[in-house]
Amino acid sequence: MSVQMPRIVVVGAGFGGLETVRALERAPAEITVLDRQNHHCFQPLLYQVATAALSPADIAWPIRHILRAQKNATVLMQEVLGVDPARKVVVTNFGETPFDYLVIATGAMHSYFGHDGWAPFAPGLKRIDDATRIRRQILIAFEKAEIARDPEAMRRLLTFVIVGGGATGVEMAGAIAEIARQTLAMDFRRIDPRNARIVLVEAGPRLLPAFPPEQSDYVRGVLGNAGVTVMTDTMVTKCDAGGVEFGSQRLPAATVIWAAGVMASPAAKWLGAEADRAGRTRVNPDLSVPGHPDIFVIGDAAAVTDAKGRAVPGIAPAAKQMGKYVGRLIAARIAGNTVSKSFRYMHAGDLATIGRRAAVVQLGRFRLRGYFGWWFWGIAHVYFLIGTRNRFSVAFNWLWSYLTFQRGARLITRAHDDAT
Repeated sequence: MSVQMPRIVVVGAGFGGLETVRALERAPAEITVLDRQNHHCFQPLLYQVATAALSPADIAWPIRHILRAQKNATVLMQEVLGVDPARKVVVTNFGETPFDYLVIATGAMHSYFGHDGWAPFAPGLKRIDDATRIRRQILIAFEKAEIARDPEAMRRLLTFVIVGGGATGVEMAGAIAEIARQTLAMDFRRIDPRNARIVLVEAGPRLLPAFPPEQSDYVRGVLGNAGVTVMTDTMVTKCDAGGVEFGSQRLPAATVIWAAGVMASPAAKWLGAEADRAGRTRVNPDLSVPGHPDIFVIGDAAAVTDAKGRAVPGIAPAAKQMGKYVGRLIAARIAGNTVSKSFRYMHAGDLATIGRRAAVVQLGRFRLRGYFGWWFWGIAHVYFLIGTRNRFSVAFNWLWSYLTFQRGARLITRAHDDAT
């Protein structure tokens, strides 16, 4: 009579979910990976897809291909609708999946701070679909400006607003400025893309609050030199098809991109667990859900603090560390061992790029910026990509773009779905 192996369900194949599965590679268990997408996306480079520097295939890989050699893992493309902790089943659009251990790594989604009606007019950047939609919108804006006869309509079409001065907002603003000032500069006859207005709006007092003030000041200066208008201490009060408003001031714009905030996936609601203001599930020191020692929440979906009581940032390295920890903890439990060590987050550093030949790097006391920071940023991102082909592809595309000022993924698809 055969003994059934422990059933481990991992919901989400992002950085945390994949790291969990890999840590369980040698565990005598049946692992089921559930994800509504068939691919894993390298989110730190999504903005490069959105700004036509890379194609989606450069930063995304089929989950089945990634885990093809791991015999104890099965991948199912299903959307999770809920969890029944009492019955220990995950409810999906294809039925129920039972578990002995559950790891929820469903990440985060855009947060409009109570103004969800802004979403159709200000897309965020979390998935490949978001990136291709924004790319369409940016390129279509230039195409429609070339056709426009009314000067006010043309100005609106050539105005791009990015809301949020974190890493994503800074990187998007720098990349759009590069497209307008360099990539498209000679491609049009009726308009001059270099006249495009790029506005970066931040509600706080400075850009990149995770960096020291001198790095933030440097970034603001670089963006200013690239033609980006930076507005700090400015809160968006309205967003619609015509543009954005800051109190009594209105800025007409055809393209608004949201990089101001995120909220966790509904993991806490599924579990009936306590959550913080951003919807992240409050977890125990071992990342398990209070009252449910066999259910874990990791990555952007979890509210975790470091040894100093500070919130662990929602970045890829943090999710990977949590995934590895939980995977090893479950493997130890299956082997009959007790794990008493709590999760401890080790912050590797912060990186952000500001377009061509400029970036800021903060690794503890080690700091880089400018040209050398840009090279460090590029090497680090290429290193963490999955697969040799993707590393070579991205490195070649970046080198080609650097030498020629061109972007090779400037394709407009499904333009009839967009209303600019």
